[in-house]
Amino acid sequence: MEFVKAGTYIDFMKYRAPVVSFLAVLAVGSLILLVAPGPNYGIDFAGGTELQLGFAGETSPAEVRAALEDAGYSRPDVISVEGAPNEYIIRVQEVSSLPADQVEKIRESVQAALGDTFREMKVSPGGDKITLRVSGEVSPQRIQEALTAGGAHVRSVNSLAGSRDPRYEAQLVGVADEVVDQLSTAFGDRAPEGVLRVEWVGPKAGQQLRDAAIQSLLYAIAFIMLYVAFRFDLRFAPGGVIAMFHDALITLGIYVLLEKEVNLTTVAALLTIMGYSINDTIVVYDRIRENMVRVRDKSLRELINISTSQMLSRTIVTSLTTILSVTAFFFLGTGVIQDIAFALGIGILIGTFSSIFIAAPITEFMDRRFFSRVARA
Repeated sequence: MEFVKAGTYIDFMKYRAPVVSFLAVLAVGSLILLVAPGPNYGIDFAGGTELQLGFAGETSPAEVRAALEDAGYSRPDVISVEGAPNEYIIRVQEVSSLPADQVEKIRESVQAALGDTFREMKVSPGGDKITLRVSGEVSPQRIQEALTAGGAHVRSVNSLAGSRDPRYEAQLVGVADEVVDQLSTAFGDRAPEGVLRVEWVGPKAGQQLRDAAIQSLLYAIAFIMLYVAFRFDLRFAPGGVIAMFHDALITLGIYVLLEKEVNLTTVAALLTIMGYSINDTIVVYDRIRENMVRVRDKSLRELINISTSQMLSRTIVTSLTTILSVTAFFFLGTGVIQDIAFALGIGILIGTFSSIFIAAPITEFMDRRFFSRVARA
């Protein structure tokens, strides 16, 4: 299928200034949005607790969100589960129901109650378990009383077998339990029937995941730049990398503008966009290199116009078929699939323009500025 007739010549380089200016404005705007207001990080990166609840009666996301805010939770997210009425995914920033000063009070209470038999106390990152190591046999009831005196809400205390020193594990009332209790009080007969799923990520783990995600993007950019430099030559590499980085940046900026959640799924989508962008760019680069051998009496500017015109039909077909697939996933998929499809749709549209109006013009600039005979002279 050909949308553009063979032999068609379009002077793309003639229109590069206005298009590049428009895309540059979008990129700068995206950078500003990343600083203020900044990305809306999900619990993967910011840390927090996510639980899925089913309510017994008719409720709305606005009612659930208002109840959580009245209970003291800052900026809770409430998302309806498609296909399941009165079922919601709730995200709160709190990870542990035990702040640091509370943990210290519990430690002092246990130390005072157990005396010399007390050896060690560890609190799980999620704040829902406390593990105690002692030097002698202690009754679970005594441990529960000591923890309760320190302010912990204990559900049960069990002995852990298989260690030299006696160990005990106390199950506490966690953030998810507190959320359910507060919603039950607020909704009465329409209260949640039970917790269907609970996940949490600590702030330190979230920061580590965020740093690892940034590193993965930077590594991808660096290695792709090396590949393009060796696959073609050095003048082609900057254009391909800048176009690829530009596509990911604008996609992320639109995410921030629409207040969509940025999480590990978003990083996977950005890496996919970068791969799609560099693939589209390399196809154009390959045709430019072929024409550099075949047509020796043309400048690189004219070769870029010729090569891009020859590949235009292929670019349109590839972009349209990919967009159709992504659109189907967006409207028919749910949850994570919709988020990936949304990001890919933006990346494909932006990437089609960047391959033509960013990668190729930068290559022509690099050639004119650093590789031409005039530049060498």
